[in-house]
Amino acid sequence: MTSIWSHRPRLLHLGLFIAAFVLSCGFAELLAIVPGTGISIWPASGLFIATLVLTPRQSWPWWVLAGCFSELFSNVLWFHSPLAAAFLIYCGNALEAVIGAWLVNRACSRPVRLESLRDVLAFVLLGAGVAPVASATVGSATLAWFDMQGQSFATAWPLWWIGDATGVLIVAPLALVVLQNWHGKAHLSPARWMEAGVLGLILLGVAILSMSGALPFAYIIMPPLLWAAVRFEFKGAAVALILLALITAVFTIHDTSQFAGNPEALKHNQVMLQLFLAISAFSALIVAAISRQHQLAALTLLQSERSLREHVEALRLSEQRLQQMIDAVPIRLWRATATGESPYFNKRYRDYLRSLLPDFDAIEEPQFGQLMLELMHPEDAPEMAREMRRCFASGATFAMRFRRLQKNGSYRWEEGRAEPLRDHDGKIVQWYGVALDIDDEIRAQEGLRQASDKLARANQAASLAELSASIAHEVNQPLAAIVANSHACQRWLMADPPNIERAQKTVQRVIRDANAAAEVVRRVHALFKQSMDTRVPTAFDSVIAEARDLMAEEAARRGARMDFEVETGLPLVAMDRVQVQQVLINLMRNGMDAMESMTRGRVLRARARRIGEVVQTEISDRGPGIEFPDRIFEPFFTTKESGMGMGLAICRSIVESHGGRLWVEKNEPQGANFIFTLPIEAKTASDGG
Repeated sequence: MTSIWSHRPRLLHLGLFIAAFVLSCGFAELLAIVPGTGISIWPASGLFIATLVLTPRQSWPWWVLAGCFSELFSNVLWFHSPLAAAFLIYCGNALEAVIGAWLVNRACSRPVRLESLRDVLAFVLLGAGVAPVASATVGSATLAWFDMQGQSFATAWPLWWIGDATGVLIVAPLALVVLQNWHGKAHLSPARWMEAGVLGLILLGVAILSMSGALPFAYIIMPPLLWAAVRFEFKGAAVALILLALITAVFTIHDTSQFAGNPEALKHNQVMLQLFLAISAFSALIVAAISRQHQLAALTLLQSERSLREHVEALRLSEQRLQQMIDAVPIRLWRATATGESPYFNKRYRDYLRSLLPDFDAIEEPQFGQLMLELMHPEDAPEMAREMRRCFASGATFAMRFRRLQKNGSYRWEEGRAEPLRDHDGKIVQWYGVALDIDDEIRAQEGLRQASDKLARANQAASLAELSASIAHEVNQPLAAIVANSHACQRWLMADPPNIERAQKTVQRVIRDANAAAEVVRRVHALFKQSMDTRVPTAFDSVIAEARDLMAEEAARRGARMDFEVETGLPLVAMDRVQVQQVLINLMRNGMDAMESMTRGRVLRARARRIGEVVQTEISDRGPGIEFPDRIFEPFFTTKESGMGMGLAICRSIVESHGGRLWVEKNEPQGANFIFTLPIEAKTASDGG
């Protein structure tokens, strides 16, 4: 009860509803043109359904009570039916309004504005077609039960149903317009207001002429009615229908319209009046809905076109800004298709190419790739061609350092990188690449390397000098004592007679000093063997991988390609990791030095495999080979202008201290092949056996 009371409509609205209901009942009584058949049109049904459609469902009981009061009061004023019969008829009318409003609310979009063809058809079929069935059934049964107006159920039901349906079609649209736009303002231009005025006059004139009998057909009103529906949509159709109904009612009441006539034709004319208004209302509402949909579609299309133009303009501006940014970037950018065709270059790249290829813009695509390779250094072009073909075929990322020709005839180092752009299926759509000038960086690294090499040689020389001075100092004292004691022994033996006792004591001191010198040599030897305690079982393939990574940059800088072949599953080797890496790096660097004078084919190969109980490693180059293979491992023997002759000697010492062997062979067809072995860890060897 509290909930129902909280949803009570305002008294003003209830009062207006009651007044409109009573007036619509009086209007229906005026149109009862056929004696003994009751009303022909029931406008109250349209008012009732429109009110319930637009109000909350919780407030419906209040409107039903207001409608009951209105209809009973109208019965006293106009109809004078028995109270019980009037109440039963109202129950049918209320049931019609509740069913119609519920069906329309369920079928139409909210709020119900009848602005689409779907909503209009739902309103016509449900509100004006299905809902009046309840009122017609209850009302016709009441007339037959109370024997009112001499009507049977079968004869009264069709007239009742079509009268309520016509009332819904005529009044409900206008009620919806008025109730939904109570506080709104009409947004019409002066031209539209003028058009509305002209249309109203035409509609009024045609209606008067057709209803007065001057025109042969009542349906001649359809053109201006449909004009109102097309130009002013639902609101225009609702207002035009009300005007048409009022004009028709006035002329019919005064017995001058085509729907009046002699008593024999009144019943037929009543049906024609109902059909005329129903067909006019249905046509106007359908045309208004179609017009509204077309206008909404046109408006949507216009908005879509405007939005599309805005997006296109935004895209154009974005593309322009992106192009400006790309042209301003101080690096060379390029783009190509999935197969590397139809390349695009940014402004900086194009300027560079035009400086070397004056007819760059006229070059045809099939010739372009070869011309680009001709700008490469002769040593880098073949490798560049192979790498590009491999990447375009496999989709792998491209990364390479190369030298490119400049306008002054020199070559500068560049680093090229490219990545494929793939779609959601993983298929390559585009390639995007960049060329970075790294010549200054390479030169700086080269300068740093040369300085590092000089510093290393200086450190080696200083260390060797310091070691030599230390050894000389340690050995010099016992040697000097040996010489002095030897001279003394000689004097004691040459005396006459010889002093054998003194000579023996002197010889003992010589032996003592010789042992001291031998101890110095032993300590120096132990100094070079002190790393024996740091040897641990190590995976040899990881040591080779680290050495390869350490030499990769130097190999690229010197234009040498490194090929590594390492057997999988190599056993552990007990080693000093740093010393073995020193051996690998020294042999690899010697191989690169041997190929320094070659213009192409600088390939350094490394191979590691297990042979029996040892791991054998081969480092081969394609240089001129070894001229003195029997002396190459001697200390201080070197074939290099700036070499010290200690590298290979130290390498052999390290390998032999690990229990292995290092030797050199000729590499066919040219070059040298340095081979060394290291014994595998004892536990691993036993496990493998």
